[in-house]
Amino acid sequence: MFSKNATYNFKLKTAFLMLIAVCIQATAQTTAWKPASFEIVKSNYKTFKTTQYAHVFSGSKHNIVRLAPELEGLTGIELPLEKYKNGTNAPLQLKFKEPVTVMIGVFQDKDAEYLQSNQIGNNNEILENGVTITGLPPVSVYAIPYGKGTHTILPNQKGLFAVLGVLKSDQQLNARDVKLPDGKLWNPTFIVEGFSDEKPLFEIIGGENKPVIDEGMSGTEGIQGGFEGGRVVKVGDTYHMFPTERAGEKGVDYYYDRVKTKIGHWTSKDAIHWKRESTIYQASGVYAVTEDDNPMNDRRAAIWSYMPVFNEKANKWYGYYLAYTVSKEIEPNHSFGRIWRCESTVEGINGIGGPYKDMGIIMEPGLDSQPWEGRQGVASFFPYQVGDKYFGFYSGAYPFNSWADYPKKSGKGWFVALAESKSLEGPWLRMNKGLEPIKTMHPLFVENPIVSQLPNGLYIAIFDGGPDGWGHHLPNMIAYSLSADGVNWAEAHYLPIETKVDKWWDIMRTPLCLIPEGNDVYTIVYNAIDLKRRFHPTGMVKVKLNKDVMESKLKELKK
Repeated sequence: MFSKNATYNFKLKTAFLMLIAVCIQATAQTTAWKPASFEIVKSNYKTFKTTQYAHVFSGSKHNIVRLAPELEGLTGIELPLEKYKNGTNAPLQLKFKEPVTVMIGVFQDKDAEYLQSNQIGNNNEILENGVTITGLPPVSVYAIPYGKGTHTILPNQKGLFAVLGVLKSDQQLNARDVKLPDGKLWNPTFIVEGFSDEKPLFEIIGGENKPVIDEGMSGTEGIQGGFEGGRVVKVGDTYHMFPTERAGEKGVDYYYDRVKTKIGHWTSKDAIHWKRESTIYQASGVYAVTEDDNPMNDRRAAIWSYMPVFNEKANKWYGYYLAYTVSKEIEPNHSFGRIWRCESTVEGINGIGGPYKDMGIIMEPGLDSQPWEGRQGVASFFPYQVGDKYFGFYSGAYPFNSWADYPKKSGKGWFVALAESKSLEGPWLRMNKGLEPIKTMHPLFVENPIVSQLPNGLYIAIFDGGPDGWGHHLPNMIAYSLSADGVNWAEAHYLPIETKVDKWWDIMRTPLCLIPEGNDVYTIVYNAIDLKRRFHPTGMVKVKLNKDVMESKLKELKK
């Protein structure tokens, strides 16, 4: 008969052994599989590394955004998407030096353009919902054995499938449901720099593997929620950053960090070590008393998105920033944005630190607003010069389908359009009366674009590409768009900086600059979010420009 202590120890040991067994099983299921070599016979199909952002099909933009860890690092084969869909593809022949298992991604869709699982045998399914490919149905992974020699892969089957890798046959494959999401949630598809058929304009060459400004560092006192948006410029050998500081208030819920904000001025000699110099503006943090855009509400309750621009003609710095009315109950809480212009009271390029004086509102909701600007618009502004004219990106968010939906019934979408002026002072007029936002960059999400020029004159806008989180399925990367004339903007490309920098964030947010450093190297300072924390830090990365690609882009955009 066991004593109480013996019984307790027996139960403890049993539970411990069960835990070890579970851990061993989990490890066996998620350990990367051993790849086998192969040769592609009689075709020019390219291969890809099976990893996040991998470009899966030639002639398309579809890429992997989720995958089971077992698949990581295998070698897949780019198949021509349209030819496989319509059944006009050349057969895929592979040569193996040993017995292998080919991992086939099967799309869980009954449409005839996709390979059906019953064509290859349901008993071969290894990973249910094992891969997510943008814009395409859920993918389950099947293991198809082949012997040594040359084989035609699935010669008699019709429809699109994905070749995700080739494995050595002498290993155990554990079947499981990975429960990855449907790729159709990522719609439209998007181009990830360095992973598509196109040569990348920028190579990510490295940067800091942790935030350069984080909670507890000098200058962050009283900034509970960290940083979001603004701009960094370089004057001489000094970087000047003007971020939105999500200050909030001690003892008040984190959501108030978005309301009681500051515009800070920070400086650095290397874009890594930063010193806080001053507060440029402080928001009131006072909630609105009505639901509509009413002058009895405090229209400077939250202040965001400060953009410093040097006016050579006036020989002083101008600042453009956003002031919101803030609702406590209605989404979004930031409403009815107004763009203010201010000027440094100190002349010259070194007057960037101010102090600044307000010169008035240059854009606001009004008779020339359009429903797409939504409850949040005007939600940001950035001016830039093209020839003897000036253009400015202005934005809207939480659009109304029509004015009948004003003031509370808003949808989802973050859009930009252009305003024009003969001077930086204004007046600024919405182009084409603001009838349509610019959707060539991305049809659903473009936020806080900052414009500069590349060495060959191409205009480049760098911006927040949208979160993969909070219920959204967007690229979750810094984005850029190019323009030959500063008016017509090309489809966005996205920078996967985590391929060269340790990923300390869950949600990538706003880039603050694209600063040339010489030798075709550029600095990007950015804000991002670690969902486990209230404080949103700031990071830094370096990219290198490919001049040959830059020239080919200019020719392409001038056609």
